[in-house]
Amino acid sequence: MLPSRRKSAVLGVVALSSSVLILLHAFSLPAASALSVGLARRHRHDATPGLAAGGCDVFSGSWVLDGGSSASAAYTGYNCPLIDAEFNCQLYGRPDSDYLRYLWKPAGCELPRFDGADFLTRMKGKTVMFVGDSLGRNQWESLVCLLHAAAPQSPAQLVSADPLYTYKFLEYQVTVSFYRAPYLVDIDVVQGKRVLMLDDISENAESWRDADVLSFNSGHWWTHTGSMQGYGRWDYMGESGRYYEDMDRTVAFQRGLTTWASWVDLNLDQAKTRVFFQSMSPTHYSSKEWPNPVSKNCYGETAPATGLNSTGQASGQDQVIQAVLRGMKSPVRLLDITALSAMRKDAHPSAYSGDFSPAQRANPGAGSVDCSHWCLPGLPDTWNQLFYTLLFYK
Repeated sequence: MLPSRRKSAVLGVVALSSSVLILLHAFSLPAASALSVGLARRHRHDATPGLAAGGCDVFSGSWVLDGGSSASAAYTGYNCPLIDAEFNCQLYGRPDSDYLRYLWKPAGCELPRFDGADFLTRMKGKTVMFVGDSLGRNQWESLVCLLHAAAPQSPAQLVSADPLYTYKFLEYQVTVSFYRAPYLVDIDVVQGKRVLMLDDISENAESWRDADVLSFNSGHWWTHTGSMQGYGRWDYMGESGRYYEDMDRTVAFQRGLTTWASWVDLNLDQAKTRVFFQSMSPTHYSSKEWPNPVSKNCYGETAPATGLNSTGQASGQDQVIQAVLRGMKSPVRLLDITALSAMRKDAHPSAYSGDFSPAQRANPGAGSVDCSHWCLPGLPDTWNQLFYTLLFYK
């Protein structure tokens, strides 16, 4: 047993603020071709907060190949001021570009084009914050790049103070932030041991309560064991004064997410703060999940899947997420990107990431590749198009 507990200090490194003045091209969507990949819904969202409003489920549809001769991205891996090396596929030599040309088309309506200038104008003087793991960071960096493309001459300030990263568009006084909290709940130090507190979120949440828009995600880190626990590695789980070496991870995820939900219900003003939760982002490490694979994982894939056998562990964790959201008093919108992203086996960095050496990129079959995160520009830009739609149109 570990009877006493104390809060651990959060250590961070603060980077100097900097102004960014980089020119980008405006975002345009040429007419789409007839080539498309359809999505059959595997579950309903009738009882899930905030979905299927207005008679159109924007998460049900197909991927359509843009008929234009060039990629449809609003920015590139060379001219956005904020793309981590692990997401920058263009910079690290990805040779194909069709993964940038697939557009998401809902079955029953037209998805509004992402308008960065409109976003900045509507959000003037406000803060948008993403909270979660590196998939949340993936979406945060995408949004910063999309907004920077819309206001390339507007001065900006980036401040990094782990776990909080902020990018501020000074002319608009719009702040877009990312707070790194893979489990959402706190990790405390108790008698020299790191304890994942399933029933405590107070330390992390102090940094979130003043945001105007909050988008949360969590899930992947709850399944990691042993050396794979990586960032936020813990020694015990704690709840109600008791400590456990481990427990069923789905149960732990449900308890931690319930703690988050209780905090949202008790502490956020529904009239001031809009809250979103991103569903699970799928991985593509096993090519057995789709027909006609190119390799044993996502490496070498250049087009979306036309059929999938499974969305992997994401489906079980999404059931937990949906159940928790249904039990909340606060209106939380689900950004349901799981099924549409599951089709995008072509959109991962695979070997084209700064996380790998030139030798590893030259011989990806000899080691691991990244089939978890997503290239930027790429799929997270569509997530933000959907985020924009839910925020302003639904």
